[in-house]
Formats: sequence, structure tokens, C-alpha cells
Amino acid sequence: MPELLIDFITSLDGYGAAEGWHGWWGLEGPEYLAWLGAQPEAGYTMLMGANTYRLMSGLAGDGEPGTDALAGLSKIVFSTTLEAPLSWPNTRLVDRDAVEAVRELKESDAAPMRTIGSLTLCRSLLNAGLVDRFRVVVFPVITGASGRERIYDGYPDVSLEMISSETFDGRLQLVEYRPTVLDGPPVRS
Repeated sequence: MPELLIDFITSLDGYGAAEGWHGWWGLEGPEYLAWLGAQPEAGYTMLMGANTYRLMSGLAGDGEPGTDALAGLSKIVFSTTLEAPLSWPNTRLVDRDAVEAVRELKESDAAPMRTIGSLTLCRSLLNAGLVDRFRVVVFPVITGASGRERIYDGYPDVSLEMISSETFDGRLQLVEYRPTVLDGPPVRS
């Protein structure tokens, strides 16, 4: 069964972006950009919603560092508001329920999949029990006043078993987990 990886970048306080800050909070460094450039999941199909598609395809079109490698990757956009054909190369539009479509992909011989951004899509896929690996790159900033797009609002309770970690440029922390959606807080025995 193909793997599904949720992949986020976040400030320490759990925001996916912050008003007035540059991409990656201006803290992307050579080790992190080299890791991105090495395309650790190059064979994965990238999953995203319409808002992330608009943002990322725009950044790629503007030549944002680290986005050039995304053009050659296979991408699926779940949206009922966008219309085919999409302008970003190697991008397919799916205009039906994302959870059902991903469930069907996982039951087929599809390539492994990973998300990019798309907070609502990720929350739905996690709630449906379809996520195999959860990766977060934490940037060393707190954006309490300017932060936007709180990542974990509306999430269920989730137990995370750490499977790996790595530090980039002496300040960015990558952590990977195996998630288990819980019915509520665990009971101590």
C-alpha cells in the first residue's frame, strides 16, 4: 500500500506562515535548501488543495528558491473551484472528495504520496486514518502577533511515535512521526 506523508513547515508556536515575514521566515539555510534540492521524496505524488496550488504555483512562477524542483514532480490538486487544464506542469485536477480519492489511490498501485501545505486537506486525511508518516520542520521563531494559518486547530487528538529527526543549519529541526489518531486523551493505568 503506498505511503501517505503529511509534510509541514511551522514556527515554534504552530503557524504555517506569518504576516510580513518572508517565506521560511527568512531562515532557510544552505543545508535545508540542499536537502530540499535533493528531493527526498522525488517519486512521491504531491497532494494539495486549491489555495496551496495557487500559492505554490505562483511562488514557482516567481522563481522562489526551493520551488524549481517541484515543477517536475507529479502533483494532484483537489478542488471544485479550479478549472482544468492547470498551468503548473505535471499537475492533475481532481474535483471530487479528496478522502475517497486518496483512499482509492492507497488501495491501488499508485506512487507514494505527500502533502504540501493544505491544512484542511491534511486534517481530513489524518481524521480518515490515511496518514502513515507525519513530518514537521520547525523554524526557530515565535510569531504570536503576526502568525497566520495555525496548523493544528481542529485536529483530533493524535499520538506521535518519533521515527527520525535531523537538524539543518544549526537551527531548523526536522522531526518525523508515525501518527495514531486517538478517541481522546489516553488513559493512564
